[in-house]
Order: sequence, then C-alpha cells, then structure tokens
Amino acid sequence: MQVVATRTPSAIPMRAVVYGALASIGFVGGGLLIGWFSFGLGFIDQFMTPRPTPVQTATGALAWGFALIAPALFLMIGLSRLVETLELMSLRRRRPRPVAAAIRSLPTDYAAAARVRLPDGRVLPELVVGPFGVAVIEEPPPPSVSRQHGDRWDALGTDGRWHPIENPLERASRDAERLRRWLGHDDRDHVVKVYAAIIAPEDRVSRTPTCAVVPEEHLVAWLASLPVQRSLNSDRRAAIVEMISRALV
Repeated sequence: MQVVATRTPSAIPMRAVVYGALASIGFVGGGLLIGWFSFGLGFIDQFMTPRPTPVQTATGALAWGFALIAPALFLMIGLSRLVETLELMSLRRRRPRPVAAAIRSLPTDYAAAARVRLPDGRVLPELVVGPFGVAVIEEPPPPSVSRQHGDRWDALGTDGRWHPIENPLERASRDAERLRRWLGHDDRDHVVKVYAAIIAPEDRVSRTPTCAVVPEEHLVAWLASLPVQRSLNSDRRAAIVEMISRALV
C-alpha cells in the first residue's frame, strides 16, 4: 500500500524528535550566550566612546545591532523549533489512526492519506484510494465523552456539561460528497465513486444508506469488499493520488 507523505505517528522517526530538541537547545543556548557575552562581559562597552570617529560610529552601530538582534533571533528560532519538536512528540504519542494501523495489510494498488484539505477549508482526517474509488474514513468521539440519542449526538465539554455536536455519520457523508465534487470539478471524463465510513462497533452505531459503520478490525475486509470501478484505471488513480498529495496539511 502506498502512503501519501503526511505526518502520522508511524511516519515520524525518533531521530527527528531528538534532532529537533538538540537544535532548539542549541539556538536558545546560543542566544543566551551571545547576550551574556555582549552585555554581561561588557563587550559592547568598548564601542561607547565620548567622541567617536565616523568609523567608530559605524562599527558601534553594527556591534549594537548584532548585540540586540542576534540573541533575540536565536531565541525566536530556538523557541520555534521547540514548539515543532513538542508537536512531533505529541504526534508520536497519539494512537495511530485506523488506516495507518491497517497499512501493511492492504495491497500495493491502494493509497492512504491523512489530513487532506478541501477547497472549502474542511480537513478530511483519513481517506483511501483504491480500485473501488475513494473512501473517506472517520471516527466518532470516544464513548467516554459522547452519547447518542437516536440521530442526536452530544459531547462532554470542558465545563462538564453535554453539548450537541454534528452527527458523525452525517458529517462523514457530507465529507464524501464534498470530496466527490472536488474530484470532479475539472470536468473529468469519468466519475469517481466516493464512499463514507466511520470506525465504530456495529452494536454502538447503526449504518445509514450513505455511511457505513465498520469495526476497526474489519476495515481491511470492508475496503477489499467494495466493488471495483472499471473506469478507474491505474493512471487515473495516480492522478487522484497526486491531486490529494497537493492538498495535504
């Protein structure tokens, strides 16, 4: 199975986290060292003369500019790298998404992608391109923080109260329709079939005519059971994968 380049826990090596941490420490330490050398050791004081010559004035301006800008610049770069490293650590600790966990079980004519931004700004969490077309794969909130009453869904907020949320099955169906319109916006000579599914136990959520409910352990079997779209040959699938790769966030 092909994996379109994206940030998933399995795609982030530990060395990237280590290198990021070392770089952030180096930049922050460098900024502090330059600041201490410039002001703590009095290096900048030697450029403060009562009646400087034009050359001394220019040299002093350069020295003051370096002493003021360099430490701040190093600190900004170091803090930026630190935030990025913390984000990578958070991604590594995150539970792999269902498709990411099933990657090794899918044939080579399948391709998976995560976090695909559509033109309207909506970000699709995961999708799979295969001989059947494209499948949008989503997850409902965990049972510990959500509840269902018929078609109505509520989520537990940080204030300890239940708040209504969008029905996950309806959301996945609408996302599939958005994706279908996007894939067909350039007047293709074929229509790409798009399916929607949420990963959940079948005894918790009931499927709808437009959205399947698939237990995580049955995801590979469900993808393999989808009917092959004869008009979607390998070249057309490659074009779809290329289009999706340009929309990753």
